[in-house]
Amino acid sequence: MSERRSEGRPRARLTRERVVSAGVSLADRDGLAALTMRSLADDLRVRPMALYRHVANKEELLDSLVDSVFDEVVLMDPDGAWRAELTERCRSLRAALGRHPWALALMETRSSPGPATLEHHENVLETLRSVGFSVVATAHAYAVVDAFVYGFALQEAELAAAGLGEAEQTLAGIPLERVPRMAELAREHVLQPGYDFGDSFDVGLAIVLDGLERLRSGELP
Repeated sequence: MSERRSEGRPRARLTRERVVSAGVSLADRDGLAALTMRSLADDLRVRPMALYRHVANKEELLDSLVDSVFDEVVLMDPDGAWRAELTERCRSLRAALGRHPWALALMETRSSPGPATLEHHENVLETLRSVGFSVVATAHAYAVVDAFVYGFALQEAELAAAGLGEAEQTLAGIPLERVPRMAELAREHVLQPGYDFGDSFDVGLAIVLDGLERLRSGELP
């Protein structure tokens, strides 16, 4: 038997879906560096060779993990209002990256994208093209909007990893008496009740979308 037994009872049947789901959970819990075929097999309580019936190697596993993250991101309606649709898609992508911060290092690096990844990219391209973005403008728009979303998600992940999620923690090591503008920002914004770094996301996204509208209309090269 390739799968181990616990207390005399067989584990649930191993499937590709179980392997990928367990890989996502392991990366969420311990980070991408901790994900190996052996550590995944240990989590699933199977022998490592059992995994290779469902994924050919670690590279295929990583492709599948990325695909599972893209599968969590909402698809846009190409016939809808493009700004509203793209706003919702970007919020959904940011949320997925927040749940799986390890994916930031992988999502644009895979050379064998899965079906959900391909569907997502095709959906974005179709939506932009259908509302009048030229081919070149579509390429620029897609690159810029994802640079913003990924960059913002990366900044959030790094703040969280450094334990700087709270305003007081972020400012604790800064000699504010030497930087009056930073002190002003802290006093009048960061330390105000209800402050949330994440609030800047929608502001930044609106600025990006304003620029994309200019690009779509031909105002920008």
